[in-house]
Amino acid sequence: MKFSYKFSNLLGTIYRNGNLVFTPDGNSVISPVGNRITVYDLKNNKSRTLSLESFYNYTNIALSPDGSLLIAVNEQGNAQLISMVSCTVIHRHKFQTGVQCITFSPDGKYFAVARENLVLIFCSPGELTGEYNPFVLKRSFLGGYDDITWLDWSTDSKLLAIGCRDSSTKICAVNHTRNFRTYNLSGHTDAIVSCFFELNSLHLSTVSRNGQLCLWECSVEPSDLIEVSQAKAEPLPPLAKRKAPNTQSDSESEDDIEGNLEKQKMAVKDETEDQNQVKDESAKKSHPFYYKKLGRHYLANEPRKEKRDAMLTAANYNRHTKVLVVAFSTGAFYLYELPDVNMIHSLSISDYPISAALFNSTGDWVALASREIGQLLVWEWQSEQYIMKQQGHSSEMTCIGYSPDGQYIATGGEDSKVKLWNTQSSFCFVTFSEHTSGVTGVQFSRNKKFLVSSSLDGTVRAFDIIRYRNFRTFTSPTPTQFACVAIDYSGELVVAGGQDVFEIFLWSIKTGKLLEVISGHEGPVTSVAFSPVATSSTLISGSWDKTVKIWNCLESNSEHETIDALADVTCVAFSPSGEEVAVATLVGNITIFDVKSATQVNTIEGRSDLGSGRLETDIVTAKKNAQSNYFSTIEYSADGECILAAGKSANICIYNVREAILLKKFEITQNHSLDGLNEFISRKHLSEFGNMALVEQREEGEGGKVAIRLPGVRKGDMSSRRFKPEVRVFSVRFSPTGQAFAAAGTEGLCIYALDKGVVFDPFDLTLEVTPKAVHEALKSEEFTKALVMSLKLNEPNLVTLVLERVPYRDIELLCADLSPDIAQRLLQHLARLLQSSPHIEFYLQWSCCLLNTHGNRDGVFQHTALLALHESISRKYEMLNKICDYNKYTIRVLLDRAEQLEAAKGAEAEQTTNEDSDSEMLLIKSTEDKGLECEFSEESDEDTEESDEEDKDDA
Repeated sequence: MKFSYKFSNLLGTIYRNGNLVFTPDGNSVISPVGNRITVYDLKNNKSRTLSLESFYNYTNIALSPDGSLLIAVNEQGNAQLISMVSCTVIHRHKFQTGVQCITFSPDGKYFAVARENLVLIFCSPGELTGEYNPFVLKRSFLGGYDDITWLDWSTDSKLLAIGCRDSSTKICAVNHTRNFRTYNLSGHTDAIVSCFFELNSLHLSTVSRNGQLCLWECSVEPSDLIEVSQAKAEPLPPLAKRKAPNTQSDSESEDDIEGNLEKQKMAVKDETEDQNQVKDESAKKSHPFYYKKLGRHYLANEPRKEKRDAMLTAANYNRHTKVLVVAFSTGAFYLYELPDVNMIHSLSISDYPISAALFNSTGDWVALASREIGQLLVWEWQSEQYIMKQQGHSSEMTCIGYSPDGQYIATGGEDSKVKLWNTQSSFCFVTFSEHTSGVTGVQFSRNKKFLVSSSLDGTVRAFDIIRYRNFRTFTSPTPTQFACVAIDYSGELVVAGGQDVFEIFLWSIKTGKLLEVISGHEGPVTSVAFSPVATSSTLISGSWDKTVKIWNCLESNSEHETIDALADVTCVAFSPSGEEVAVATLVGNITIFDVKSATQVNTIEGRSDLGSGRLETDIVTAKKNAQSNYFSTIEYSADGECILAAGKSANICIYNVREAILLKKFEITQNHSLDGLNEFISRKHLSEFGNMALVEQREEGEGGKVAIRLPGVRKGDMSSRRFKPEVRVFSVRFSPTGQAFAAAGTEGLCIYALDKGVVFDPFDLTLEVTPKAVHEALKSEEFTKALVMSLKLNEPNLVTLVLERVPYRDIELLCADLSPDIAQRLLQHLARLLQSSPHIEFYLQWSCCLLNTHGNRDGVFQHTALLALHESISRKYEMLNKICDYNKYTIRVLLDRAEQLEAAKGAEAEQTTNEDSDSEMLLIKSTEDKGLECEFSEESDEDTEESDEEDKDDA
């Protein structure tokens, strides 16, 4: 039960090959990653990989309109019907050859499969069709004279557009109609890449590989198509009526299709022409069906003149927004608005061809994927922002390292890049590209503030995780290729071993100066490790000179102790206690030594546990190959009881240190698209000239590429040749919390985690401990008894129920009554609950009371439980920190806006008051002026009267 690890997630590999699919809500994109399927949740910024896998790489996937069914087909033609609700395989079907494309109809009743130049239409299982047998064949069509490249359904699911490599497009009806026959469209000069129906219309757009876009107008509306009823329909060939309830009958029907297709085609054609000539004459006169070409456009013609070898590789059309995206082999993509064909956006994302392009349901986001570099990005074209931009290592991932709390994983690859991955969201959030050659080792510091990496470019670099920058670069006096790196417990010293210069170099992190050059090995230094104990400065180094040396870095570089390993050392690892060291050698053994006495404690014989495999180009047998197997990477578990080991094989082994026995073995992949999984070569690959894999097979149209690798190449081929990558595991690491381990292999970074929700793992169980007794204790409010019994049963749901029934004020008293063993188990449950429960303050109170009560006792809490609690609290802090910051800044903006509004209102009120006062002053002034005018007028009247009297007197 302790080692019930199951596949949890796949990191480091984003996209391999095939098409992309958006979910119906448009918030998630589904990508085929080798022989697995990954779902990227763009809204919640998370990704998950389905636990199911195929025996070969997936090439085509299709999702039903309701999002409940997924059909995935691999390169050998094996199809899987997958339920997205339970994430399990419902049914399997075998096609005779590989499948070019597969798509569901808009109403969800049918799905069409293109195989070579043949189109097969199957009924979808479910309530819509009333058919629950999967892969029931309804009809079949002959496409063109060459392979089919694209399929598209009309909005009403009555017609199907078939694009072919022979530059023709064919329109076929799913059901028999009176006024329609199969219609062929021609006019392109290169292979058809895609073709699309308009929304609620039969108008069509076709795009070819040389960048030509043709717009076609249909003479009839979808409502004019009259389907023949089932009773009056023309008799179908026996082949099309046959239903296949199982895989065997399906394969037989497809064989019949291939054998009798030409005969049936001629017979059905003559019969249909005679019947249509008599029955549908009036319908043809009233609604003649034909297509008219509205125009031909050359997409991205000006940029492509500079690069004449640029070809259109992918295209997609959104019917609602009427926006077309086309992608080219130069890494550029363009957005056009139809039917005017106006370019509205253009962008170049890389120098490599874009393999897939897809709009989501709303048309706001466009997903683009490149097979050459394993890149997947989602672009919002209206705001010109990246919704997601992820890219894995373009070559093999050679080394990994866990952060001290298990929240981050650092990976280094032969593409000279160091990437940081979040284990919670499974996304890469920063990439360091300062190295100029392959990265050979990465390790985090204890305080999780920085990490160091060694490279074959002769540098050891220190990267700041908080500010995402390279703040130290360590070099040697003479150019040296570094094969390994390590940091001491305090984080002040960094050491690296040379591959071509057989010396060990010691630097200071703070000053960046070279402190010592430690000499003593006579071969390449393959692995170095510092003691994990805070009070020790012991350094262990392993070399190809068949020795392991123990150094004391703080005292003198000349003082060391040599241990003879009897074979070339490939890896060394310290136990968590710092008292033992494990050494993996080239003979396939793992030897345990005591550090203080330098004596051998135990030996693990593991060569036969790695398993045997034979490459396609191997001359020797798999049994002979097994004799050269060895472990290239080892790691102690968090408690020091077990060792995780892997090497040139698909198997990962867990050994018990004391008993020296194999506890469990994991097979990281079943992908036979990789080389080295089979023990025997199939007879169909053998000919009179020998193994066909050893014969160069030149392919037409591919520039004379050959199918075998260069001599001596193991990890990657930098030439233009094609070959199957070899299965192997480069590095394994246990999570510091002990709940998971990571393995970097050919497939990517596989995460295996404990799934305790399914496993019954009780502790100190007695007859009295039952779920019924727990519920009875809760009813009688005996919380301590109920909690102890639930922890002994070790059922998460029951423990959660008991914890949440305990009153908040009684938590401290209840923690004081628990024994150390029960307290240890309770802390593990609290660490798990803090990740998913919304009752954060409640469980934080539990954690504080438990740590305050039992934390001062030595040995009560294991290091793994404390790390798990720290990881959960760190994740919660990061998640709440963003919410709190958002709320804080939003409140600040609202308060500032309120102040501005109040200031504006005050200014308006003051202005109004000033205007009122001014009007009053003007009114008063005008009144006074009027009073003065009155006085002046009275005085003038009196003067006139006096003057009149004087005049009278004078008279």
